[in-house]
Amino acid sequence: MKAYYFDNLPGDQRLPHDYVPSRPVSDEALAAINVHHWRIPVENDDYEDQLNAVAKERGYKNRDVLSISKEGLGDLYEEKIKGFYQEHIHEDEEIRYILEGSGFFDIREAPQDQWIRLAVAPGDLLVVPAGIYHRFTLDEGNRVRTVRLFKDEPKWQAIYRSPETDNNPHRVEYLRSIQVA
Repeated sequence: MKAYYFDNLPGDQRLPHDYVPSRPVSDEALAAINVHHWRIPVENDDYEDQLNAVAKERGYKNRDVLSISKEGLGDLYEEKIKGFYQEHIHEDEEIRYILEGSGFFDIREAPQDQWIRLAVAPGDLLVVPAGIYHRFTLDEGNRVRTVRLFKDEPKWQAIYRSPETDNNPHRVEYLRSIQVA
């Protein structure tokens, strides 16, 4: 996984949007905002065992597989991609293991409120904490197949950014957890 500051230039969201020269974000900086990741190559015969070990360690009990592509979603594709790219939080962690394809998770760095872009590809396992502002887009390949992991029953409900969202208990707890008043 490559992590760097998003350049905020207008244009296709599916492009890398990396500064020139790049402004990389370290693993330590990601850990400071409670974003965690692992590299578990899909090519490894034991990738499922490794994924299961992380799931057990973190208490993930359920999973499903989600495919996002123009072919699979048909007429709903553009609407879904726009919804994923709208800034939002969740009340649960968002855990994704990339099986095929690639894309970008953009996360807000607190308290600076800058976008950090996480380029994900097959073998990347990413944990986005509950309460962090983020968004997702595919890259120019326009497809991804991912395992979604859940602590409890599978659910995915976006709470779109608004003045009220800043007072959401999960947002407030997230900011407290990274020691932002």
